[in-house]
Amino acid sequence: MNIKTLRPLALAVLLAFSHAASAQLPAPVSQLLFDANIPEDAMSALVLRGDTTLLSHLAERPLNPASTMKLVTTMVALDQLGPAFRGRTELRSGASISGDVLRGDLVLRGGADADFSGEVLERMLQALRNQGIRKIDGRLVLDRQLFNPARLDVGAPPFDESPEAYTNVIPDALMVNKNMLELDLRSGAGTVAVAATPALEGVTVSSAMTLVDADCGSWANGWKQPDVQRDRLGKITVVLKGSFPKHCAKSYRVNVLDRQDYLDRLLRATWHRLGGVLVGDTVEAASPPATRLLAEHVSRTLPEIVRDYNKSSDNTLARTVFLTLGSLEADPVAGSRPLAANPGETTVARADRTVRDWMRARGIDDAGLVLENGSGLSRIERISAVQMGGVLQAGLRSNWSPEFISSLPIAAVDGTLRRRLADSPAAQRARLKTGTLRNVVAVAGYVRDAGGQQCVVVAMINSELIGNGKGRAVLDALVDWVARSGGPN
Repeated sequence: MNIKTLRPLALAVLLAFSHAASAQLPAPVSQLLFDANIPEDAMSALVLRGDTTLLSHLAERPLNPASTMKLVTTMVALDQLGPAFRGRTELRSGASISGDVLRGDLVLRGGADADFSGEVLERMLQALRNQGIRKIDGRLVLDRQLFNPARLDVGAPPFDESPEAYTNVIPDALMVNKNMLELDLRSGAGTVAVAATPALEGVTVSSAMTLVDADCGSWANGWKQPDVQRDRLGKITVVLKGSFPKHCAKSYRVNVLDRQDYLDRLLRATWHRLGGVLVGDTVEAASPPATRLLAEHVSRTLPEIVRDYNKSSDNTLARTVFLTLGSLEADPVAGSRPLAANPGETTVARADRTVRDWMRARGIDDAGLVLENGSGLSRIERISAVQMGGVLQAGLRSNWSPEFISSLPIAAVDGTLRRRLADSPAAQRARLKTGTLRNVVAVAGYVRDAGGQQCVVVAMINSELIGNGKGRAVLDALVDWVARSGGPN
């Protein structure tokens, strides 16, 4: 029986009830759980070899998958959008050009361009200068309306105690540099010098950090969330707090500025540096009708983007792609175009529906699935090992299977697996997405067994007892067991 020929319903039954399934965890896995006092019912696991289920331990129970949820976003995006899909950013205007003056508003419209950076913005503005435009006699209109709501970050509670960290950045459709300030911190015996890039008009960074006698490698122990102060003239000062070791140099990225401030001030500083003048205020609004394209940028193709976020477990990029599922479709010429409007439906709800429709079309029951942002950076997202196994099986059958598999970290080689399983036969043979939260560890992907056969492996542990590497050791033991299985008798 070939799994590719099964009807969707039969596939679901196979995943859940294969005659060869075992509910008993391998001895090395059970022993590590016992040693760590982690109950076996805190773990869910599924191992498939072709049509055969080698292991099914509480595999139908939805658990928090942490960043392994990125595999769902990735597979659906590749199938729905295709490998040539690209996000895009546009400079547009409906105004006339008289001499070197654009006599009206300049619109910067976002299209979920994952590669939109300060360097890209400068090239786009240089394209305006190359067209002879020096003065913009109108407003700057920032259009991030592709997503509904346009600003998912506004009013969102902090995920953890480090809201300024890159891992916690909530994307929008017109986010530049991931909204990050790159800080260069250098101390001597008496002062901390700080420099910030990119240069933003009216923004300065100062240090109120206390110098301490401490190891430079542990500098983060003294870090505190910076203060952001705005004076009555609109100038912004970012004040660094906490402590910093003497005679230390470190770089750190922070998300502390409102993205309207960040993009507005970056664009104005860049335009001024290019010799341009911008007269009007900045507003956030949808692009008016009948504008023409003045400059554009398209991102790298989707397979390159998903490789970036799966290898490094980049939450912001994954969330951007998830939102793209509810807002864009592929365009063979432009790379992408907005979906037809669906009034009243949020982008997250539309993306959720896209994922569920994709799963149901492949015989994967979506009951119990909970999607919040598609990245796994969530306390409420849930998926079962059977569902994740179905996604991975679909990945093997997809036209874009090579692109999907190549996005996964390789054991003992790269990404989040580069320091794991080096002494296991899984090294260089396992391609797995990892997931980690405070009380969650997970892996999901593909492991070649001792006979060279590709196995689907999914495992999740939800427990407060997984710390100090204990949960990760359990998962590595399972992967190692799969890699050693299937050899000659």
